Amino acid sequence: MPCWDWIMTDAAEGSGVRATSRSVRVKLGDRVAASDPGLLRLTAGLRTVAAITLTLAALALLRVGVMLLVAGALSAMAATFAIREKERARQAVTLALGLLVALVSVSLGALLNSRLVAGDVFFVVLIFCAVYGRRFGDRGTALGLIGFQVYFLSLFVGATARTLPGLYGAITIAFVCSAAVRFALVPETPSGTLDRLRRAFRTRLAQLIQAQIALFDAGPQDMEKALEETRRRTAALHETAVMIQGRLEQGTPDETVARLVQRRIADAEIAAERLGLLLLTARGAGRADTLTLHLPGAPVPAGRPLPERDETTDTLRRDLEALRLLVLRPVAQETGTALSHVRNRLLGYREEDNLPPAPPAVQDAFRGIGEAARAVLGLRIALDGPQDESDDTPATTRSREELDAEDAAISGSEKAEREDGEPGGLKRPTTRAAVQVAVGSALAIVGGEFLSSQRWYWAVLTCWIVFINTASTGEILVKGYRRVLGTVLGVVAGIGLAALVGHHTWTAFALVLVCIFAMFYTAPLSYTLMSFFVTAMLGLLYTLLNNYSPSVLLLRIEETVLGAVCGVVAAAVVLPIHTDRRTNELLVTVLTRLGDVTEAAVDQLSGGPAADLLDKARDLDQALADLRASTQPLTHPITPLRARRDTARHVVAMLETCAYHARSLAATAELLPAHPSIAADPRLRRAGRRIVHNIEAISARLTDERSSPVLETGPSIASMLKPGTLGTPRYDRVTDRVLRHLQRLDEAVSGLARPLKVPVGPSEK
Repeated sequence: MPCWDWIMTDAAEGSGVRATSRSVRVKLGDRVAASDPGLLRLTAGLRTVAAITLTLAALALLRVGVMLLVAGALSAMAATFAIREKERARQAVTLALGLLVALVSVSLGALLNSRLVAGDVFFVVLIFCAVYGRRFGDRGTALGLIGFQVYFLSLFVGATARTLPGLYGAITIAFVCSAAVRFALVPETPSGTLDRLRRAFRTRLAQLIQAQIALFDAGPQDMEKALEETRRRTAALHETAVMIQGRLEQGTPDETVARLVQRRIADAEIAAERLGLLLLTARGAGRADTLTLHLPGAPVPAGRPLPERDETTDTLRRDLEALRLLVLRPVAQETGTALSHVRNRLLGYREEDNLPPAPPAVQDAFRGIGEAARAVLGLRIALDGPQDESDDTPATTRSREELDAEDAAISGSEKAEREDGEPGGLKRPTTRAAVQVAVGSALAIVGGEFLSSQRWYWAVLTCWIVFINTASTGEILVKGYRRVLGTVLGVVAGIGLAALVGHHTWTAFALVLVCIFAMFYTAPLSYTLMSFFVTAMLGLLYTLLNNYSPSVLLLRIEETVLGAVCGVVAAAVVLPIHTDRRTNELLVTVLTRLGDVTEAAVDQLSGGPAADLLDKARDLDQALADLRASTQPLTHPITPLRARRDTARHVVAMLETCAYHARSLAATAELLPAHPSIAADPRLRRAGRRIVHNIEAISARLTDERSSPVLETGPSIASMLKPGTLGTPRYDRVTDRVLRHLQRLDEAVSGLARPLKVPVGPSEK
């Protein structure tokens, strides 16, 4: 195939040295974009370090003392990381309000520092208000964080009434510098963040295709490793899709564009995951189970060894590499027609063009490549605008027409508004957390005073932190354990760094900046690492304040352990939310969302009215992400309950499998008004009714163990819809795919019965 070889060589090599240089830069940028989607961690670290550096420079010009330098640095850090709103105008208002809160907080800290009882009581009240403020959204959360952190700062530097004027100046300069960095030096706009997230999505999509190529090529010895890498890349792609979903509203000019991008992202994610299943099937003895791509440590599917290399398998590998190239390098950026020929060839597989003589499973893999190429084309049009159509083949033209019809249908649809109720009183999560952390902090203050009358506040800080972004006793226990581990390791590093810098003030501040950047960059990845860098930084700050000694850092370990214990005790005794209860509540939420998506999709596929299916699917994804986070105490490596850990992992993997099939059904149902190969089939209602009933039965069992719901079983979905069989011509293949998704969803929902102990009824004949 000399022509094809020339095309791939031309597309891969580009044009000489300039293309090679560009390729290195692009590859490096792609790796950074994939490892840090949207560059959110990098931006947070750079912005905080820049704000602190600018603050220190301004204060150094004023020749202030080390105490005010430390206060300014900590204030700049608090002013920068506390504000999480996406709109710049709202950020400016919150920053201005935050300055007022900071000045009031440091004043009260200085005035109450010498009044033991009054100071402790106010600190507990402040902590309660700071946590309760989370119910008022991002602004309430930010102001609460600033109030707490600045009050803590006043205790850390030993603020007094005499030092208040200097502290006012340092804090004001810190907030001004934070604003300058946020709005001028390291600006961040919703549209810019969304653009970077889109790039990350494309890069992670290409990485997933690369992992799928390795999976297809893997021999028996490497199969398990290749499968685990494919699982990891699949999860990473889904994570980026969810991040994009959360920023579409602010990052796009109008709702129509947001819905179009949402649709194309969903198409690409579904097509990529389906391609992985088809490749597994192509090299196996039977149809691959979707669970294989979601359950960590799942056994490698039994199958025949990879067939010997021949023209068909070589073409399949080459087409997969071409697909990866199309994801990373759009046709519009290339001179010549090489990539347009590649795109046309891959899209031709959707029309049965150039399908090689091969077993049906291998031909399905080629068709999967064609569907993925169509998803990439739609993604490019949605993200980059109209494309050059001069080299289109009939197959490519038809794909464009389908995409245009879908775009028109999306533009004409209306988004449904939903309001989710929230419990009131002590059942409100923010109120419960505020009461718990106030009680825990009171215990930490009392215990901390026994350990040290000067540095008792470290116990309070730990108690406060372990409650942030946690909702159950188990989550707090795991977070407390990670905090203690990171602190112990950080103490060791702090001792070494303190000995290294001695009394070199600016060397110490430089290392503080390194620790702060590392703290923010690693925070979403590892709480233990973040705690390590925090403690190392504090060792350097104590050195600057001439308060350093190994005994001080050892005291920090003791206070950290005390604070973690107080947090766990408060969570377990005061308005407790046990891990089992929290997990069950979230599991019911996931099942409810799953039932909503399935019922709405099947109803639309059966001829019912249009619904906002993709938003329902993303609600399901968010509920599943919350459930996954809540099961961390159950799946943590140190948990002694191995069987329970395996059950939790299995249930989450089964639900991820269900979510994949539900997303696929929702995406297909939204095509119904515009796609020529999909027609409504009222018979699907019967199949969907059974699936939804079984989902509701499982949910009822979890809600009330005394209930006795029974799962319905019966013939396969395909047999329920006779006449008609699988493997039909092209214009019935989408219906074929709908049946497969329904069948797999039916099997996955039934598979949840055993681990969740829901009885299964007798089979219908």
